[in-house]
Amino acid sequence: MNVGIEIHDLSTTYNHRPVLWGVDANIPSNSLTAIVGPNGAGKSTLLKSMMGLIPISNGFVHFLGKPIDEVRNLISYMPQREAVDWDFPINVYDVVLMGTYGKLGLFKRPRAAEKETVQQALELVGMQDFAKRQISELSGGQQQRVFFARALAQKATIYLMDEPFAGIDATTEEMLLSLLISMKNDGKTIVVVHHDVQSVIQKFDYTLLLNLRLIASGHPKEILTDEMLHSTYSGRLSILSEVSELIKQQEIAIRIDK
Repeated sequence: MNVGIEIHDLSTTYNHRPVLWGVDANIPSNSLTAIVGPNGAGKSTLLKSMMGLIPISNGFVHFLGKPIDEVRNLISYMPQREAVDWDFPINVYDVVLMGTYGKLGLFKRPRAAEKETVQQALELVGMQDFAKRQISELSGGQQQRVFFARALAQKATIYLMDEPFAGIDATTEEMLLSLLISMKNDGKTIVVVHHDVQSVIQKFDYTLLLNLRLIASGHPKEILTDEMLHSTYSGRLSILSEVSELIKQQEIAIRIDK
């Protein structure tokens, strides 16, 4: 397996409360990977930790064998829709154009190439007729399509997407999933936080099953079994207790060493 993203012993805590603990995973290059787990399992925290948006207490993440700061221009991060101020006065075209800034430079005027990139991205998500519309005037599903177009305009190598299908209808989800599969076939590495287990089994190449720690990783059909899902979704309290105890043991060991 060619490794696109290496996550090694990654832990994150807030005020001694475990959010992620000892996550070890190798995500294949040129794959469509899903992160699956219950609410509060640390899925969004994992993506933010990978991007360096929140500090980690232990471990590291490498993209294409390098730390984030050396390859940030190759990575596109799409946060949850709720994290965005959709009332900001900006139109659809300019939102997507922002996706080109990483390669163009913030203070350089867009050239014909960037304008063409924006147009192509809007067409791919079916939003070309809304280019001059204010984003606040769009429906939730339309806003999510614009967010997709912005990510496409970045022309990244690796895409990290946090619940990109939230709040959209089944037809739009199917269209966007087909687009992600096409991107994967073009050599992109895509990681998606997703809740639809059946969709993951049918459409995805690889899965991380997460609940504070990594429960399992591998091909969806192999790890998304009834037994494994039951263990993951019903065992949160026992996992939280176990991880808390591990943190206490680590803190005691550190004090003894000192």
